[in-house]
Amino acid sequence: MKEIKVYDIEGQETGKVALSDYYFASEVNVPVMHMVVRRQLGSARSGTASTKNRSAVRGGGRKPWRQKGTGRARAGSTRSPIWKGGGTVFGPQPRSFGFKVNRKVRKLALRSALSTRAGEDRVMVLEDFSISEPKTKLAASVFQNLGVEDYILLVLPEEDVKVVKSVRNLPYVDVINLSHLNTYDVLANDRVVFTRASLQQLQEGAEDEGSS
Repeated sequence: MKEIKVYDIEGQETGKVALSDYYFASEVNVPVMHMVVRRQLGSARSGTASTKNRSAVRGGGRKPWRQKGTGRARAGSTRSPIWKGGGTVFGPQPRSFGFKVNRKVRKLALRSALSTRAGEDRVMVLEDFSISEPKTKLAASVFQNLGVEDYILLVLPEEDVKVVKSVRNLPYVDVINLSHLNTYDVLANDRVVFTRASLQQLQEGAEDEGSS
């Protein structure tokens, strides 16, 4: 197991904690991460683009001119796709861009993403992220004390309204509950910052899976 330092909100070292090999030293599987990220981004798409085919376009019920004798090409409807204002052929229809990925595969992708960040020394642990009141200035000072300047994913054990309100105006910080931790957010941010409690809960889950 790899050990990393634990800091308080003042940026002072308070001890060390071991990172579980299950989550932070797994073999990195890039194709699986790619598939899971595609699935998550696809599921987030609205998929509401819609066009009308010739049967859905209004009008065109009357034959524009007789079949023979005019010298013009045959035409049965003014809503044919070759006419202005006509229907669209094979246009987009409302649909879902998501697809199914098995739970084990999603977990493998998350372990690969966390192992990638751990291998880059971009996993940090805070003793706690307790602030007295919801203020952006207080939250910003925590990251300044840590000397962190890149994009951060802050992982909390459970929702904390004060923390959420404090960091929502910081463009370089994303906050997420441990239960919602996912591959895309880990990879989309440069650094993952756990609290000691959230890291402990994550690693206890690894022990439960290993015993089952």
